Amino acid sequence: MKVSQKGKYYGTQDIKVTFNEIVLSQYNYTIEKTPWHYHENPYFMYVLNGNMIDCNKKVKSLLPPGSLMFNNWQEGHYGVRHSNEASGFHLEFEKSWFNKNDIDLKTFEGSQLVEDPKVHVLFAKLYQEFLIADSYSKVSTELLLMQICNALGEEKAIYHKKVPEWVNKLKELLQYDTFTISLQYLSEQLGVHPVHISRTVPKYLSSSLGEYIRLIKLKKAIPQLLDSDHSLTQIAYNCGFTDQSHFNHIFRHYFDISPGQYRKILREKYKC
Repeated sequence: MKVSQKGKYYGTQDIKVTFNEIVLSQYNYTIEKTPWHYHENPYFMYVLNGNMIDCNKKVKSLLPPGSLMFNNWQEGHYGVRHSNEASGFHLEFEKSWFNKNDIDLKTFEGSQLVEDPKVHVLFAKLYQEFLIADSYSKVSTELLLMQICNALGEEKAIYHKKVPEWVNKLKELLQYDTFTISLQYLSEQLGVHPVHISRTVPKYLSSSLGEYIRLIKLKKAIPQLLDSDHSLTQIAYNCGFTDQSHFNHIFRHYFDISPGQYRKILREKYKC
């Protein structure tokens, strides 16, 4: 099976930045299907536009825009472009980076589709730093990468606990319905008392219910900011914000800039 060397992916490279055992790159995927291969280093792939499919021996994952896939360096896989055009942003790091930063390699055992909205928002901030590429971006990137590792470590620790079935149903419900959320509504849907939901959620979601919902809305908004056909008002409505002002307020809280400014960076650097 072919081994992809550091920073090498199937497609046409747009931008590449390397420092401190970290490689950031952006690629247009130009072939419909890659051969089976594995990578020299672990990496994340964030789908910027188009649809991709990632297949390993265990699972086939459909990856629409905004999907975040982690590929372990020990597992073979192949990719399929499922649209006329597709592109992605990669974050790759050498295994020695883990040791230097005292991060447990077991956190990254097994390739996985990353669903945690907290990680998605951190990754969107990291992509912002990649595009800005100023004198502060390198240190910001390393800090964000460590935060991503911590968030994934927390998620894995929760995964190994005995999680009540209603918590998984709650996560699924929140992914698809953030417009009519209330404790009473969730209680009726899950068959769990509202007080128990409010007390238990922080234990299994590593955040309050309100913060988790806001992060899910932002997770949905990021890929839509890449799409010039969506106005900011449309994005706010599509993602469950009450209006564009509410969207601006929440976005600025997490990113320190407005969604309009974030989109401007994307358009100037990514030309979306």
